[in-house]
Amino acid sequence: MKYITEAESTKLISHSMAYDAVRDAFIAIVQPETRSFNVVQGHGSNPVNTFGVKASSTESLAGLKVGSFWTGNEDKGLPRHNSLILLFDQSCGRIGVAIEAGKVNAYRTAAADAVGTDILARKDALILAIFGTGHQARFECAAIACIRPIAKVLVVGRDPMKARLMAEELCSSGLDAEVTDAKNACCEADIIVTATPSRSPLFEAQWVKAGTHISAMGADARGKHELPVELYSTARLFCDLPEQSRLIGEFQHTHEQITITALGSVIQGATAGRLSEQDITVFDSSGLSVQDLYIGQRILEKWENSD
Repeated sequence: MKYITEAESTKLISHSMAYDAVRDAFIAIVQPETRSFNVVQGHGSNPVNTFGVKASSTESLAGLKVGSFWTGNEDKGLPRHNSLILLFDQSCGRIGVAIEAGKVNAYRTAAADAVGTDILARKDALILAIFGTGHQARFECAAIACIRPIAKVLVVGRDPMKARLMAEELCSSGLDAEVTDAKNACCEADIIVTATPSRSPLFEAQWVKAGTHISAMGADARGKHELPVELYSTARLFCDLPEQSRLIGEFQHTHEQITITALGSVIQGATAGRLSEQDITVFDSSGLSVQDLYIGQRILEKWENSD
């Protein structure tokens, strides 16, 4: 079995690699031979520490990702999120490669947002509102800045000190950023990204202006909820995988009659994305194992070629 450490995978990953891998994964998930299996969710001996197992197979890849969230790690100076990608050697059923992927997972999640935004947001979208001030929110901003010439980032957070710190960090990285409240952010933004563990809506539907694109990145378990349900009846809705989105994603809060379109079918040209400059588009990312397989394969190929 090949083993790629966290330090090695961190050196190999980039926003461009993640974008290409995740875009291919969106296409793969809508192919008839691809299977995405039921998500397993559990917790550690202390129930506040949680983990999830996502598995899938495609025509050429099979494997799984174990992702964990350990709440006390921040006090220890350790990341709260960690991930391990396992790819099978399909000739014998053994694990062919294990990839420590904590930082890779942050890139992968942000890449899903970037692909969705690139496909659905207006080409002239310049103002980004980010809800959330954690580790992942920073990656979301960086990934979006790779696909749109972001003129300003509006930071919305529950903790004013954390919001100010994030805005300062974004400014240091070259992005013009400022702290604001939820209403002002929604009224100004062309792109809204939510990256929180929220279980109640972060803003009101009437604050969102026509033509806005929204990426909901936080819902990946039952009960999580970032967006106002009133948006569902007026916006065009897209996601990574409809059946998973309805089960554990943002669209678990919709009714069955509402149409939700897989982003992969839009990328392939089988269905339409944004129809007009006035459309409000919503993309829900609940996170797919297929994305982990594709990005894991890219990491493996680059690792082998670097020897």
